Amino acid sequence: MRVTQITAAAVVVATVLMSGCRVESNKQDGDNNVRIATPFGGMQVKTNDATVLEGMGLPAYPGATLIKKDKDHGAADVNMNFGNFHLRVKAASYQTSDSPDKVQAFYRKALGVYGDVIECSNGKSVGEPTRTSEGLTCDNDNKHVVIDDDVSRKMELKAGSRQHQHIVAVDPNGAGTKIGLVALDLPGHSSSAKQSEQ
Repeated sequence: MRVTQITAAAVVVATVLMSGCRVESNKQDGDNNVRIATPFGGMQVKTNDATVLEGMGLPAYPGATLIKKDKDHGAADVNMNFGNFHLRVKAASYQTSDSPDKVQAFYRKALGVYGDVIECSNGKSVGEPTRTSEGLTCDNDNKHVVIDDDVSRKMELKAGSRQHQHIVAVDPNGAGTKIGLVALDLPGHSSSAKQSEQ
């Protein structure tokens, strides 16, 4: 996962939408948290790994290590609110020496608290179910959000709805496994959700 890319993209979007804004930056213990407030809404980026993971709703894999690149943090929480528009992405990347099958079994159970769990490989469903009871699919009719977390998308487990998703990407990495965790809250009433209701 490229935390700096997520942060940079979010800042660019927020900057375009803002006028008369207030920016606060808090660097503490190596964390770089930013809050931007405007008359229309705001944005907050948190990079404290422990805080992000605590609020993600998915456990860290036992014994796995957080992947950090250069000065990047291993996790990020990006929260944007502008009027009725709300977007929140929490993401983290890990690596473990355990096999992909063992990691997949662990997260299949962990995701079960959010309802049906679907398995996806390269955007296509594998086995049953192919859709969660809340309408989430592997491809979402090609209108899904793609998150680049440096995992090649060989296998994903997903739970939730189109607007509230928990995603675990599992990718073989040498003798071990790379894990991408994402909690995603998208703006409601998306066009793909409206079309599926018709």
